Amino acid sequence: MFGWGLADLFYKKSNVDGDRYSHLKTAVWVGMMMGFVSIVLTVLSLLKNGGAHIPDAITAETLFTPETSIFMSAVKYLPASLGYIISMVIGYAGMRYLEVSIVSPVQNASGALSAIVLFVYFTVTGSIGSFWEEFSVLDVIGTVLIVAGVIALGVVEQRLAKAEGALDLKPEERKYRFGALALLFPILYCVFDTIGSSADAIILNEDTGLGLGEIDVLILYGFTFLLAGIVAWIFLLIKEKKAYNPFTKEDMKTRFPAAVFEQFGQIFYVYAIADNPIVAAPMIASYCIVSAVLSRIFLKEKLKASQYACVITVIIGIILLGISEGLAEA
Repeated sequence: MFGWGLADLFYKKSNVDGDRYSHLKTAVWVGMMMGFVSIVLTVLSLLKNGGAHIPDAITAETLFTPETSIFMSAVKYLPASLGYIISMVIGYAGMRYLEVSIVSPVQNASGALSAIVLFVYFTVTGSIGSFWEEFSVLDVIGTVLIVAGVIALGVVEQRLAKAEGALDLKPEERKYRFGALALLFPILYCVFDTIGSSADAIILNEDTGLGLGEIDVLILYGFTFLLAGIVAWIFLLIKEKKAYNPFTKEDMKTRFPAAVFEQFGQIFYVYAIADNPIVAAPMIASYCIVSAVLSRIFLKEKLKASQYACVITVIIGIILLGISEGLAEA
């Protein structure tokens, strides 16, 4: 939650006005970071000689064996990785037109949608019982508060955006910044992120999963994003007629920390979603609260009383989940 909240802050800072390909340059950086971490995890797994399915498959005999090959593992994880990558690139582009405190809450309604999709899926497959056994009254109340707070924050942000746009912007600017095109970005992000989150939870589930562990998912997602980053870099080379250099001073100050915090959040996300996806999905989505607070502090984006109320609601929900976990362990 904190990792992705901080990443959102640097994503916004890395967006350059007038640079129509700013979002693709961010994708290049995230691809490099995730690819690097995937290489490190693969090497460590190989040295350990066991545990993850992917390193076990890296032999001449099993490389192309349908049941164990890297290729087949990548195919299994493709729905989740594509959902995430598409949603993230759309999110980077959307931050060019809307404030972080507007974009993030709308995007992260995906956490609520994912919880609903997963509830239906595990109910249909008969696996919901294992999750209900771990639920308490505090878990239910906390989850409801988080979902309600995130959705309410998105609604409040949209109303404030329209009101402030009507007062502060010229008609042509208002149409560009707050019109249907601008709002389409966080909405599409929400849709594709819901696909990615739901697919992740299903793939990592012990009863209905596809036999991939947490390390497998981190490695596969990282390499997939690395490939996406390479494609983005080639596209930039073709369109701008020059090679994009990601190691400029400005990029190291904005895109590098954004990629670091994105990867940091990704590691904890994978383990959280594998443990209890129905609770984890909305709680992780509440990182928009961190984004909203940080944007107020560092980007000077103003928060209204209604926004603070939504933030407090989500925080209370998170605290209740923490108390429930503590009581369960006790």
